[in-house]
Formats: sequence, C-alpha cells, structure tokens
Amino acid sequence: MTHRATIDFLLYDWLQAEALCQRERHTEHSRETFEAVLDLSDKIAREQFAPLNRLVDVQEPEFDGSTVHLPKETPVALQAFNEAGLMAASKDADIGGMQLPTVVEIASMSFFYKASVALAAYPMLTRGNANTILAHGTPRQIEVFARGGFEGRTFGTMCLSEPQAGSSLSDIATRAVPDMAGDGLGPADWAADPLGPRYRLTGHKMWISGGEHEMGENIVHLVLAKIPGEDGKPVPGVKGISLFIVPRKLVRDDGRITDQRNDVALAGLNHKCGYRGTVNTLLNFGEGKFPVNGQAGAVGYLIGKQGEGLKCMFTLMNEARISVGLGATMLGYAGYEASLDYAKQRPQGRHMGAGGKDHSAPQIPIIEHTDVKRMLLMQKAVSEGGLALGLLCAQLVDDEYTGTPEQADKARLLLELLTPIAKSWPSEWAQEANSLAIQILGGYGYTRDFPVEQYWRDNRLNMIHEGTHGIQGLDLLGRKVVMNGGQALAVLAERINETIQKAGQVDGLAVQGHALAEALQKIGQATKAAWATGVPEEALANATPYLQAFGHTVLAWIWLELGLAAKAAQARGEWDKGPLGAGFLQGKLATVDYFFNFELPKIDAWLGVVARRDMTCAQAQADWF
Repeated sequence: MTHRATIDFLLYDWLQAEALCQRERHTEHSRETFEAVLDLSDKIAREQFAPLNRLVDVQEPEFDGSTVHLPKETPVALQAFNEAGLMAASKDADIGGMQLPTVVEIASMSFFYKASVALAAYPMLTRGNANTILAHGTPRQIEVFARGGFEGRTFGTMCLSEPQAGSSLSDIATRAVPDMAGDGLGPADWAADPLGPRYRLTGHKMWISGGEHEMGENIVHLVLAKIPGEDGKPVPGVKGISLFIVPRKLVRDDGRITDQRNDVALAGLNHKCGYRGTVNTLLNFGEGKFPVNGQAGAVGYLIGKQGEGLKCMFTLMNEARISVGLGATMLGYAGYEASLDYAKQRPQGRHMGAGGKDHSAPQIPIIEHTDVKRMLLMQKAVSEGGLALGLLCAQLVDDEYTGTPEQADKARLLLELLTPIAKSWPSEWAQEANSLAIQILGGYGYTRDFPVEQYWRDNRLNMIHEGTHGIQGLDLLGRKVVMNGGQALAVLAERINETIQKAGQVDGLAVQGHALAEALQKIGQATKAAWATGVPEEALANATPYLQAFGHTVLAWIWLELGLAAKAAQARGEWDKGPLGAGFLQGKLATVDYFFNFELPKIDAWLGVVARRDMTCAQAQADWF
C-alpha cells in the first residue's frame, strides 16, 4: 500500500503530473485515467508477476541443444502485460499507444520491477528496442520491426558487448558486409531492399538478455557491427560502428514473418547470480548454422547512417540506464517492504530502563530498536528517493518533447546530466539497502525461505548493467558537467537554488536548505579543482567518488523537494483521513532529517580526494597487488 500511496504523492503532490493534461498531446487524459493505468499495473504486477519471482529464480532457463525452455508461466505473465496495452503506453495513438505522459508510464513500470525485475526485463528491452527503431528507422522499418514490439507480438534485444569487448565498444569485431548474394526474399540489389541496405553479419555477442526463446512471433536484435573500409579492414574506433536490425526469423518487406531462421545461433546460456528469469545468452552471428539462401551470414538491415551506430544505440542505452536505475530502486523497495513487515512482527529483546532490562516484561517488536529504525530509514531514503529520481527523469522526457522551447532545452540538458546518476546511484545504494534488509531479518535473511536474499542477488547485477560505476563516473566528470561550458551543471544549480530559497521560508526545512547550499558549493569547487591542471588523468583519477558525492547531493535536493511537498500536503490536511494517516507524511519528513544528518555529510570524504586530485589509486602499479 505504501508504494502505491508514494506514487500518488510523488506524481500529484510533488511533480504536479495532472498539469501535463493541459498539453495538447495529453488532453484526453486526466488524473482518473492515470490512476486507472496505475491501478491496473499494480494489479497485474501483484497477480501475474510477483507469484513467479521465486519460480523463475529457481527454474532457470535451460537449453537442450536446440530449444531454450522457460517456465510455462513466463509467457502467460508477459501476455497479461501486453494485453493491457502497457508496452506502448506513452506512444502515439497511430502506432497503438495511449499517449500517456512518460512519467506515468515509468510509474506504471515500477510495479513490475518490484514484483519481478527478471520478468520486467523483457518488456523493458523490447520497448527500448522499438523506441530506437522509432527514433532512427525508416517508415518501413518502423512499421515492420517496431510496431510488433509495441503491440507485444515480438521481442527485442540490444547486442553490444562481445566476449573480448565489454564496455570497450571500439574494440568490437563483429563485421557487416553488403549482402551481394541476397536473402531470397528482397531484391538482388543489397542497397535497394525496402527494409534498408542489406548486409551479412558475422561475429559473437555476449551477455545478450532475451537473446533466444520461443515467446512471441519473432525476436528483433539491434546489433552493433563494423563495416570494412575500402582497404577491407574495419574502421578503427567508434566511428566505424554501425547499427543493424537482425531479426531471428526473416521478414518480408510487407511485414510478414517467415518460418526461415536467420543465421543467428545460440552458443550457450550464461548462468547468473541474479535476474535468473531473464534468459542471458552468447549469440553467434553468421556461423552458418542457419544459412540464408545457401550462404552463411546473418542478414541485417542498416538503421540510421553508416558509422553512426553508437549514436543510434545511445537512444536505447540511455533509456536502459534509467530503467536499470529504476529496477535497482524497486528491488530496494521490495527489500524495504519485506524487512519492514518482518520488523513489525518479530519480537526480540526489551527496552532498556533506568535500572536495566525487565526480563519479566514481554519482548518488543524489533522495529522498536534504534538501530533497526536506522536501517529502515536508510532503505526508505534510498527506495523512495530513487523512485522520485526515476520519475523526475521521466518528467524531463515529457518536458523535452511536449514542453515550451525553454522547458525543452533545459530538460534536455538536465536529463543528460542526471542520466549517470539515475543509473548509478540506485544501483549502488539500493544494493546496500538490500543488504540492510537481510541484516534486519538476521539469520532468516540469508535463507531462501525469505525473499530478501534474492533481491540482493538480483540487484548485484545492476552496478554492472548498462555501464559500470567507473564508466558512469568518467562520463559525469569527464563530459557531462563540463559540456558546453558547464551549461547543464548551471541548469541543475538553478533548480537546486530555487528549492533552497523555498526551504528557507518553511519552518523545519531551513537548516536542510543551508546544508544543501553548502553541498552544492562544494560540488562546484571540487569540479573546478579536479580540472585545474587540465590533465585528464589527474581530473578523472577519482571520478567514482565524485559520482558518489554528486549523486548524494542530487538526492539531498530531491529529498528537500519532497519535504516541501510533504509540508504543503500537511497544511492542506489531504492525507490525514486516508488509510495511512498522518504518519505517511511525517515519515517523509523524518526521512529528510535522516538523509541530511546521516547521508549528505559523506560527500566531504568523497570530494576531498577529487579536489586534491589524489593519485593514490592511479599511481598504484600492477606488481604491487
């Protein structure tokens, strides 16, 4: 119940999401339609996804040499999601969408991430895949390959990493050459295929989630590969990378899916500590297991311009980064709810009085112990704060596409700046929140009789998914805060200063406003100090601590915003008569105090090494370890 209520608080008391209905794109919507979608999402997640979360964890995907087998309940749950029309919730009506604001769509997805993040990964990837084709594909590619994803008939993947090239995409070896032989379906001229310039791909792709299964009518792979230059060699660096649509089954130019397999073969399954319900694969492209028109080579269609593959794929990657952050948040939220419920019911220990403990008195619920409250407050700060961060990013997407020109410009800059935080901050701290959930349950926490150990295992993947912590830190300090002369950082500072000014006028929040002002100043000073010498090796030596400090400062801003919203709601008395009572808003304000007293002070140590350009780690030699 608290998750659903918190969604309402964040959407209406904080973000004022109802105002989006005044924009032309959303005029047919209202708070009533938003709530209908959220209630339906909550219901499907609870009834179809949540009961399978343990099942898909213990019954991992199996490969018998020809077919991948999933629990029979998996496609049933995903079909319920698709039949509700949620896959295209924010898309145009002419492509089957509801034209909901993105912020409502992301709020809807939060229920599914909490219920079963492994099952929710399938629609997340398919939506991102279809969105990328929608953004960069031709009208025919959109109709043939994206529409099926939005309608829930096909599934989608993103194929970037290779066994020898994980995050270093400039080193990928997958090649794409013009398909001179033809695929037996399209025209002989490879460049004249209605589905796009036709190529044959050869190579290996690793860690591909959803890469092989029997669900849906087809799987649409988006594959990064290099087209050889005039000398027959791949163009070095990222400039040589192009993006291709590679369907599992070949498709006619009118969209009809054939029974002919493309030359994409499963080499094996990866067995992970978490997300076990999401099949994860090593795929071989063009090895000749499924020859097309008598020849080896997977048939793929160029999407976007040659050499701009990474630019196109970043549409999917940035969406996936925000989604990974939200998934991490909701795993934290699930652990928080489980440990909260346990703490309220588990009797253990007694209060300490002036004369010590009265052992004849009944034991008290462990939620009465101060340290348990500390661990619950940390989880609450992370889960509700991370959810707020995800919804804020979603609303920035709405402002970018449906706001005024000024709103759109600022939203684009702020979203670009916050994307590394939206991905990395929940991935790190919701993992720690899951650890505290296990701690609250004690010995029961690390058994499979309770769900919190699975939440921890699932969440451990998210610090690696879609760019590791180190990469996000380098992106933030090395590019985002300094791009365009620090323009994005200035937009964030403007927003934070507006919040600080408001807090100064509200009893009980002025102290936190002052602390946030100091934190913002420290971020600015550390940023300048890091780049004072202009030497990237020195500036970026401590990019990860900078990322941590920046993230904590952003979340302090968000929690101060939520404190202002809670104070305003208290004044209106709107939540007092609800089932959660006045404690709902008081809990928000207590979490503001917790974050500013326990979490925000941590930034001093992180920023210290950044400002000093400390080279302890950078100068360590390999033979010292």
